[in-house]
Amino acid sequence: MTKRRATITAVGHWVPEKKLTNADLETMVDTTDEWIRTRTGIVERRILENGATSDLAAGAVNAMLKHRGMPASAIDLLIVATVTPDMFFPSTACVLQEKIGASKAWGYDLLAACSGFPFALVTAAQFIENGTHERVVVVGADKMSSITDYTDRNNCILFGDAAAAVLLEPCADPEGGILDHILRCDGGGERFLNMRGGGSLNPASHETVDKRMHYIFQDGKSVFKVAVVSMADVSGEIMERNHLTGKDIDWLVPHQANLRIIDATADRMGLDRSKVMINIDRYGNTTAATIPLCLSEWWERGALRKGQRLVMASFGAGYTWGSVLMQWTADDAR
Repeated sequence: MTKRRATITAVGHWVPEKKLTNADLETMVDTTDEWIRTRTGIVERRILENGATSDLAAGAVNAMLKHRGMPASAIDLLIVATVTPDMFFPSTACVLQEKIGASKAWGYDLLAACSGFPFALVTAAQFIENGTHERVVVVGADKMSSITDYTDRNNCILFGDAAAAVLLEPCADPEGGILDHILRCDGGGERFLNMRGGGSLNPASHETVDKRMHYIFQDGKSVFKVAVVSMADVSGEIMERNHLTGKDIDWLVPHQANLRIIDATADRMGLDRSKVMINIDRYGNTTAATIPLCLSEWWERGALRKGQRLVMASFGAGYTWGSVLMQWTADDAR
């Protein structure tokens, strides 16, 4: 019996209008446009001034539903990958369900930081593959500005706000859809990238606020050393175990954290830069939204086409990292 496989049939994204440029940051912290570009590749990022993560997510899902020509009531399940939920509970998936009118869907949030989208995508695929669900929506959405310390010159240059969504359905093409995945985590990385305040370990208090514990903490050098190796290795590994070379891959869809990490991953896979989706210059690191945001933008411009083979790769807090191999089956953009 042929295994039932999941595939992405529609994509959509939404970003706020406000731009925070490197020039803007020069007036806020001790940094320069040249310094930021050289070390990260970022030129500007989007900031949501009024609203929450669920608003970003709703915009992305509504765009995706429009592309698919499908009502929200047809959705069976919503999985929201985020580190910036509207609140601890109810889940952002529940808030999103109400906002978009997905009356028949159940849902939940998944937290894997910058690896949230591939972790959620692989999880969602299981519901399609086991035959219990027909239409599962995966959203990567983060309002990173809500947990970014804009007095921290090392971190505030990195992050932006955005959301993107994909629809998973059963794949009619026996050669297409999500073909393989590798997902990993290492809790030893917890001390290098975290947000200490607000959870059960350090509940919100005057002390946690005064110590700025409700903002992102990152030991950039330590994270970079692990990320640049892990994301590259897991991408190479998924190619090797599927007997593929760089010539067989049409697109690398990497997490957009740092241009140097992206370049190292492409080199490990033997890919030319022309085969790499890069939009970090315009959005910065939008955490769980980066990979689906690339998918949506490239599809809209007609660069992502049916039959192309993709590797998605990520690295995030935890540490978490992984890769997903798929063959694109969605109709070309009209």
